[in-house]
Amino acid sequence: MLRVPKVLLLMCDAAFSLRAREVSGRLIMHVVVFLLFCGVALAQTRSAPMVEIGGANLPAQRIGANDLIAVSVYDQPEFTRSVRVSADGFIRLPMLERRIKAEGLLPAELETSIVEALRAEDILVDPLVTVTIAEYHSRPISVIGSVKNPITFQAAGPVTLLEAITRAGGLSPDAGLEILVTRNQPGEGGTPTALTQRIAVKGLIGAADPELNLQLHGGEEIRVPEIGKIFVVGNVKSPGMFPVQDDAETTVLQMLALAEGLTPYAGKQAFIYRREASGSKNEIPIELRKIMERKTPDVPLVAKDVLYIPDNRGGRLTATVLDKIISFGAGIASGVLIYGTIR
Repeated sequence: MLRVPKVLLLMCDAAFSLRAREVSGRLIMHVVVFLLFCGVALAQTRSAPMVEIGGANLPAQRIGANDLIAVSVYDQPEFTRSVRVSADGFIRLPMLERRIKAEGLLPAELETSIVEALRAEDILVDPLVTVTIAEYHSRPISVIGSVKNPITFQAAGPVTLLEAITRAGGLSPDAGLEILVTRNQPGEGGTPTALTQRIAVKGLIGAADPELNLQLHGGEEIRVPEIGKIFVVGNVKSPGMFPVQDDAETTVLQMLALAEGLTPYAGKQAFIYRREASGSKNEIPIELRKIMERKTPDVPLVAKDVLYIPDNRGGRLTATVLDKIISFGAGIASGVLIYGTIR
């Protein structure tokens, strides 16, 4: 039996081990490169944005006139497009002879209608249709009146009354005590009827009554009237415009107190100038001295009244001056200009 020297055996073993390590190293490198390539490809696949036709997929609500919808038909690019609903509530797709009714349907219901239309005209055998909402134009909510930023926006989903007022920047300092919410309700014969609901500001904001925080779905008009104002001019120490609460009685003596009282030259008689609902203007004389001496009852005032206290010569306001007071009352800082006009 041939004996192999031990040294030679050791050299062969070392060479084999080195070769095995080289092969193993190359194999590991190939595996690592392959895994890195797969990872980059997967990352690119995941990071690729998903393109939606017509924009964002908004919450599903019933479709209305002028809404923009996105129609997608699987593997049929000629049918995949954005479509604007017509004013009479229909949409039209290419190669279809008849229009499809869209108004009043949910997106899923419109999908069924499109599938039936494609089958009925023998265009596609078993189409897969997807409908999403890209833009709503049939659900406007208007917030006007005594708010900081009057606004009209589309209700993409249910909106509360407080959310709508917040979008308008909140109530302005001259906001009244009520918020008027007007919406159309189905009437007799299908004719919509406008219904106005009065919401107390104190209950909605002050008491946080959840029943007053109405759910809005589009088509509502929110109007915030200004608080009532009474103008006090003439021989008072601080003439001007004063807010009044519509639910509380306001009298002549109260307005004189807000105007810091009479001047020494005030006459015994005063006048209330009131604009009626018909547009006519009434002049109501009052015995001011007798009221202050408690010899006659105090006289109530209403919003937009002008309380004029002339001097002891008893001058009266003309209609032209009355119009100026009402039109520019917000800018009245003193009674000098008005008093000079009367003279």
